[in-house]
Amino acid sequence: MRIELVSVNVLQPEYLGDHRGHRITSGIAKRPTTAEYLWLDWVNLEGDAQADLEVHGGPDKAVYAYASEHLPKWAAELGEELGPAPFGENLSTAGGTEDDVCIGDKWYWGDAVLEVCQPRSPCFKLSMHRGRGDIGRLFRNSGRTGWYLRVLQPGRVPVAGPITVEPHPIGATVAVVHEATKPGAAPLEVIQALLGVEPLAMEWKLFLASRLPD
Repeated sequence: MRIELVSVNVLQPEYLGDHRGHRITSGIAKRPTTAEYLWLDWVNLEGDAQADLEVHGGPDKAVYAYASEHLPKWAAELGEELGPAPFGENLSTAGGTEDDVCIGDKWYWGDAVLEVCQPRSPCFKLSMHRGRGDIGRLFRNSGRTGWYLRVLQPGRVPVAGPITVEPHPIGATVAVVHEATKPGAAPLEVIQALLGVEPLAMEWKLFLASRLPD
């Protein structure tokens, strides 16, 4: 598989709005970079950062990728122009969706190596960013979640891409992992098999384990 980059998007945290009496800052409203190359370290692309490190960022959420193939459908469903990086993605990609991309796939991007490690589950900041209270529910129900990657090897990365993919041998797709978190949606043997996928982020393993009977 080969992944093309439609855009690479970054942002330092800035004021997003007020929520329940609190001033919220976030890096979700990312914008396409005009640089030719960026440095990718263990937890961030150059020029990017997260405001709340308790729930965002970290090694298993270093880079967020979203399939550009989904955007026309979202625009039609939401009845609005989405603009760049509508869901806060670092990488707007072409060439694979949640049905193709697997946990443990290795992405070779310039000098860097990344590994797909979990789907995305949005928080309230996506609702603030999109100005819709229902977007989190729609996002989760659609299965069009995008995916996070951890960095196995930092390096200089070309904004124009491309990215070469080394598939993981187990073939547990992002879509299967996301679906398995829904109550009753996956047989116990599927959940048990997913728990054995070593590259899957611990956050998701714990969530899946909670679906198993005591």
